[in-house]
Amino acid sequence: MDRIWLKNYPPGVPHDVDADAYPSVAHMLEESFRRHADKPFSVCMDRWMRYGALDRLSAQLGAWLQGQGLAPSARVAIMLPNVPQFAVTMAAVLRAGYTCVNVNPLYTARELAHQLKDSGASCIVILENFAHTLAEVIEDTDVQHVVIASMGDLLGPWYGRWITFAVRHLAKLVPAYALPLSGGRQVLPFKRALALGARRRLNPPQLTPETPAFLQYTGGTTGLSKGAVLTQRNIIAATLQAESWFSPALARIGDPCRINSIAALPLYHIFALTLCLLAVRQGSHLTLIPNPRDIPKFVAVLKKRPFHLLPAVNTLFNALLQNAQFRQLDFSQLCVSQAGGMAASEATAQQWHKLTGTTMIEGWAMSETCAIGTNNPVTASRFSGSIGLPLPGIDIAIKDDEGQSLPPGQTGEICIRGPNVMPGYWNQPEENARTFTPDGFMRTGDIGIMDAQGYTRIVDRKKDMILVSGFNVYPNELEQVVALCPGVLECAAVGVPDEHQGEAIKVFVVRSDPALTEDDVARYCHAQLTGYKRPKYIEFRDELPKTNVGKILRRELRSGH
Repeated sequence: MDRIWLKNYPPGVPHDVDADAYPSVAHMLEESFRRHADKPFSVCMDRWMRYGALDRLSAQLGAWLQGQGLAPSARVAIMLPNVPQFAVTMAAVLRAGYTCVNVNPLYTARELAHQLKDSGASCIVILENFAHTLAEVIEDTDVQHVVIASMGDLLGPWYGRWITFAVRHLAKLVPAYALPLSGGRQVLPFKRALALGARRRLNPPQLTPETPAFLQYTGGTTGLSKGAVLTQRNIIAATLQAESWFSPALARIGDPCRINSIAALPLYHIFALTLCLLAVRQGSHLTLIPNPRDIPKFVAVLKKRPFHLLPAVNTLFNALLQNAQFRQLDFSQLCVSQAGGMAASEATAQQWHKLTGTTMIEGWAMSETCAIGTNNPVTASRFSGSIGLPLPGIDIAIKDDEGQSLPPGQTGEICIRGPNVMPGYWNQPEENARTFTPDGFMRTGDIGIMDAQGYTRIVDRKKDMILVSGFNVYPNELEQVVALCPGVLECAAVGVPDEHQGEAIKVFVVRSDPALTEDDVARYCHAQLTGYKRPKYIEFRDELPKTNVGKILRRELRSGH
């Protein structure tokens, strides 16, 4: 196809990348570990980890995993926030030849149970703060090996112990839990697994470019999340694409090892995960922010040293702008303000540029594309309002319902093809058949229009997916949960515009019990759904609008909310 967008690439950005540059992600990681052994990889709570330590610790944990007799490409769940243990575990799983299953640490028991059962995970590495949730569901899963991490495990012998003590006993952030040991299940501390692995040798696994590296779970149209299979080749391609795209802006720093990228977005999310892999590839370092909701503490960390790459969703950019201390920071070293995960607001972008002197660079992608799809040039001097150009090696086509590509200027479904695009969903053959076109494009569900310069704008969504602060929320899942609330006859969930989150969730409920209150529904949702999936608004109705065959008209509810 005619890649009309290539003429607008910044100088030096290649048109394609070599997705076969490495046999596996493990090879890419190990090359970086050797090359940058004495350089810093991450800093968390003022405690630094060097690439050499990441190499050693991940080899130890990987060797321990291999010693448990896991099957080739076994799925290992990672339920950790932005702490040093995350990168160690991710690298360990990949180097040992297994598949990472990233899990939101704030999942409810219902959500966690589905992901563990669907993926068939046989092992999980989890922060003790969330072990009580695992305890509720573990006996209904295939998990046989549980590694329990504490907050301070990798923060030094004395400071780490203090942090763990403070989290457990002062802040009381570790609810009591009891993990059953039936059926030969083993539970051991993270540091114990490292010590046992130090006695073993990590054996290079037999991998191919198509071996799964990650199962990245995303919302499902059926109401249950589904795992996007991201292969070794997908991850390598996405990392090299990101490196190529960001290079023109980061070049002014000189030595890539000096680049400080801010990891405030959760590393279990594909957006931050890809930027973490980019940091490893270029030998730069990450500033880990375990709790970005605490804006004053976040700003205090930013104040300590120059920062160069700041990825965020629109809500986080906006929250920072509202903080008086943030407005006093030195932004002279900021090279890239990368917006993604949700639509960026022009008003926020204008305020950001006025304060920092940098342009909010908006991009678009999905878990299914390794967080790489389109992006505005990082050399842009103004906010465009578009989602930008396809990155190197990626084709974007605007297609009609029959799968025919449309010319520039016509509206249709945004479809994507490239080495970063997943081969399909885990154990979802029917969904895969619907997702891909005969010419190899993945249907995204977003409706857009491409101009003659190759820039794409999103104008609508074909699916009913709700986008809350960068997280996909599917109405079917919400409706299945709310429908089980005592006193609910039927319900419908929609997204409504929200100044802070992009969209907020509104649930319309028809009662079977007139005594049912908004608080009753809200409490039920709080118990069953993680924070970003909980409705902000609940409205009772006598009936819901439906088609003549009884399908609820969500679009009518959205337009008349």
